[in-house]
Amino acid sequence: MIYQILLGDDFQKLHPKLQERYLLPLDEPFVATGIMQKIQSGAKILSPFYTLASKVNFLFPESGEQIPFSIRNTCTVLPNNEYEVEWERAFYFGDIVRRFDAKMTIDTEKQIVKDYLGSPSLFYSDLHFSVSKEGRLIIRSGVQRFVVGKLEIPMPKFLEGRVLVEEGYDDKRDVYTIHVSIHNPLLGRLMMYAGQFKKAM
Repeated sequence: MIYQILLGDDFQKLHPKLQERYLLPLDEPFVATGIMQKIQSGAKILSPFYTLASKVNFLFPESGEQIPFSIRNTCTVLPNNEYEVEWERAFYFGDIVRRFDAKMTIDTEKQIVKDYLGSPSLFYSDLHFSVSKEGRLIIRSGVQRFVVGKLEIPMPKFLEGRVLVEEGYDDKRDVYTIHVSIHNPLLGRLMMYAGQFKKAM
């Protein structure tokens, strides 16, 4: 529901299957499973960061190919009457399960999604949504902050994880497609994953 409000008339330009995916009626989760054809983390120097991040269900150190994946999105109403979408992503590396959680609300004045990453959240990012001419959803990150309790501390540009997401639908294979890239200007790739998924029946 929040994405329909955010995108306005552009919501109708999404592929019909993406409209179905992102409509997200209240308390009716979108649940899907699939395969990430490739997952790549970053340089070994980032190991301490990944250790911390994985403890709060954010980024993680593993890389691999043909990794089973699941996603669950649920829209609820907060006590302040804002809509919130909870994102729960899981990646199955054999006996190790890594999770990537987030909670999103919208700022209608700034026309952005407010994205709190991890559980509990240690990082915040503005997200800018747009629709490609092919009907794909494009997401780019904006301003980012560290979250320390109730404090939010602006993040220097050189520490940012710049995000680019492209989600589409492949009619021939009847699957959703996803490509996510998180890049730091100094350290290069922080995370990349690309794959496909289907809505659970």
